[in-house]
Amino acid sequence: MGKRSAFKIQRRLGVELPGLGKAGALERRPYGPGMHGMKRKKLSDYTIRLMEKQKLRFHYGLREKQLRNLVVKCKKDTSRSWVDSLVINLESRLDNVIFRLNWAPSIAAARQMVSHGHIKINGQKVTIGSATVNVGDEITITDKGAKSGNYLQAKARPRLSAIPAFLSTEKDGEKEKAKVMSEALPEDIPFAFEKRLVIEFYWKLK
Repeated sequence: MGKRSAFKIQRRLGVELPGLGKAGALERRPYGPGMHGMKRKKLSDYTIRLMEKQKLRFHYGLREKQLRNLVVKCKKDTSRSWVDSLVINLESRLDNVIFRLNWAPSIAAARQMVSHGHIKINGQKVTIGSATVNVGDEITITDKGAKSGNYLQAKARPRLSAIPAFLSTEKDGEKEKAKVMSEALPEDIPFAFEKRLVIEFYWKLK
């Protein structure tokens, strides 16, 4: 996805989605795309719920079918609310974790790093960005990965100001290593997000 497309998506949704990369989507034009962005008509309840769901889809880089399948899976988790389970699943994706560690400038870039074999979980190379990390897992980056353009760009200009509380990092020679300390919480999502609207959007999905 190009910068222009990413900015257009964020302006339409009215929120910056860090996972799409470069900041500033709302700075130049704090309204929707198009010449008449400031004259937008009142949104329907359905559209408001749809936009909230779209925040998740675009930030985490998922296809609609992927997100729907994940919602169905999470609705079967009776240990907590399904939307909390959804947050945990999304934030526990390896590509997201690499991004949240500021090891990549976007989630798409993090997914590329993973697919190129630059990331290990508990010493084992993993090449699937959607792989799930669990509490207690140790995440490391290869020497080649630490020299990659994505990693160096993220270190020079971090997209996020701090890593979330469910992750920790420490020096590993000249690199870093990370550990998953706990499950993610809804408040760990790095953008404004209303759970209620997503619950209402997927109310009938089983």
